[in-house]
Amino acid sequence: MLEPGIKAPAFQLPDQNGEMHTLEEYRGKKVILYFYPKDNTPGCTKQACGFGELYPQFMEKGAVVLGVSKDSVASHKKFEEKYNLPFTLLADPELKAIKAYDVWQEKKNYGKVSMGVVRTTYLIDEQGMIARVFKNVKAAQNPEQMMESIG
Repeated sequence: MLEPGIKAPAFQLPDQNGEMHTLEEYRGKKVILYFYPKDNTPGCTKQACGFGELYPQFMEKGAVVLGVSKDSVASHKKFEEKYNLPFTLLADPELKAIKAYDVWQEKKNYGKVSMGVVRTTYLIDEQGMIARVFKNVKAAQNPEQMMESIG
């Protein structure tokens, strides 16, 4: 995992509408960059809906929410529409940001070992530095946890 106090890795990824986003365009705002395993799974849905419910308060505090998974743009679009998500979902099927942020790791599931995205949330400050790292977060509690962490 990356540590607080270092510059957050740059990225350029398409959102659920196919529009490109870079970390640089959010300079001057706090960025909640959360990595999750898969659209439309129970935990990921709870996490996304939680961020959706709190999104107006995040905006009031000068923060943006960006969700990242290896799902496609089309998958993200369906996920956004199904749950009326008000924030940006970034598609990273080539694992560029996922690997840059060190969240592509070995996982064990019922004794089977495989590679996958470890649910992790980064708080990036207004200058593009990593302020906090939340590893192996609990999906349902993560949005509230992030609200508390940005003050």
